[in-house]
Amino acid sequence: MDNLVYSLNATMPVFLVMVVGYILKQMGMFTEEFLKVANKFNFNITLPALLLINMLECDIKSTFDGKYVLYCATVTLVCIMTTWFLARLLLKDKSIVGEFVQGAYRGSAAILGIALMTNISGNADMAPLMILGSVPIYNIFAVIVLTFEAPEISSTESNGNQDNENDKTKKIKKAFIGICKNPIILSILGGMLLSYLRFELPTIPYKVVDSIGSMTTPLALIIIGAGFEGRKAVKKIAPAIAATMIKLVIQPAIFLPVAIMFNFGPEKIVAALIMLGAPTTATSYIMSKNMGHEGVLSSSIIVLTTLLSAFTITTWIFVLRSMGYI
Repeated sequence: MDNLVYSLNATMPVFLVMVVGYILKQMGMFTEEFLKVANKFNFNITLPALLLINMLECDIKSTFDGKYVLYCATVTLVCIMTTWFLARLLLKDKSIVGEFVQGAYRGSAAILGIALMTNISGNADMAPLMILGSVPIYNIFAVIVLTFEAPEISSTESNGNQDNENDKTKKIKKAFIGICKNPIILSILGGMLLSYLRFELPTIPYKVVDSIGSMTTPLALIIIGAGFEGRKAVKKIAPAIAATMIKLVIQPAIFLPVAIMFNFGPEKIVAALIMLGAPTTATSYIMSKNMGHEGVLSSSIIVLTTLLSAFTITTWIFVLRSMGYI
């Protein structure tokens, strides 16, 4: 019950902030242009600042565990590739494949995840290793998937366009450039390098970057709520539920036993649980919108996973504790 109460305390405010954003939009507080600009600001400025600070505050050099980082990276890759393959095979509406795949694999590791890990295991010491193994891959494949599954590409392929090969070449080039320029990836790699070198930002720049980073979550949630379109979301409830099940139930059910098989300690298993079963990050909506997707399915998945994660995470904790693994 304590875990359920804590999980609700961690996830319900997130959901309610989205509700506030929705209400404010209905009151005419936000314009579409404001939401568009705020999305870009969040993606290019506030989120990279948050991730840079998170990585700087970690002592990667002393806590590094190659086996665990490899586990996180491999599991993340398997989840992405399997979900992408099945989505392309089974989804009738090919225009939503990119949003579906991203929503099904991309958890809130750096934002909600750290808070949940601290409550479950008493600290979040393993968070940097989990973030290092998963979040760069999250973002690299988000660029790739959203580029190749952009709605205009899906329609081109379905029409059997003779220029399809040229389009694919252009998309490969675009995806490569997008990965190299992705501010999230750059901030994680930069923060990791600075952490490894044990570089410390002076007090004033640190506080400036930290203040900007602290805007990330509330601003992202307000934008998601304001951009939520109920009628369109209802039409996409089936894929939203499917992605939610993959994110909160199927992935942990398959890959938590693998973590146990590798004899990882309690803190690493908790970090793996958060990586696999945390609600879909608000960043997935920001990235979808910034890369030309509608964003309706992304926001629906975020809302559903946030609402249900308190109960699913609590169930996983109960199971793991009952079996003596945490």
